[in-house]
Amino acid sequence: MAEAAVHQAEAPNLNEAIHSEGLEPVGTVAHEGVTPHTDPKVVGMDATAWVSLAMGVFIIILLVKGVPGLIGKALDGRIAQIKAQLEEATKLRAEAEALKAEYEAKLAAAAGEAEAMRQSAEHEAETLIADAKVNAEALVVRRRKMAEDKIGAAERAAIAEIRAKAVSAATSAAATLIAQGHDANADKALVDQAIKGLGPVA
Repeated sequence: MAEAAVHQAEAPNLNEAIHSEGLEPVGTVAHEGVTPHTDPKVVGMDATAWVSLAMGVFIIILLVKGVPGLIGKALDGRIAQIKAQLEEATKLRAEAEALKAEYEAKLAAAAGEAEAMRQSAEHEAETLIADAKVNAEALVVRRRKMAEDKIGAAERAAIAEIRAKAVSAATSAAATLIAQGHDANADKALVDQAIKGLGPVA
């Protein structure tokens, strides 16, 4: 339509130029005895009609051969393939989320076990420290008792030694008095004096 408007706009200008040169327009004005130029026709149809007919026949052939159906099937197959890929991607995503949740649960369980182990170790350490304190106190008590027993034994040994010395001194004094011929009263007085000189016996 745009080309026709252009041709219509150019036609008057072209005719004016031809007339100004004294020439006759070609194919536009019929001369006397000359028929105007026309497109060839076959079976009463020009080229445009034949092209239209050929296009119609071509479209009919496509419809008869089922080309649109084949194209539709191809598109349906492609759509089904895309749907399958989407379903596979959805399935993979669900599996990934399940694995993520499983590993998060395992991490939480491991953290709980670690916390429980730490608390158990702290409790065990506190128990060991308490037992060590009790054992240390018991050891101090036993050592103190042993020291007291040793001191008591040393005191008893000292007392026994003092008594033995007293007996030995008394025996020596008695022997001396007898040797000197003292009488019994004198001997008794000497023994008593010797015993008093040793001090009180606990």
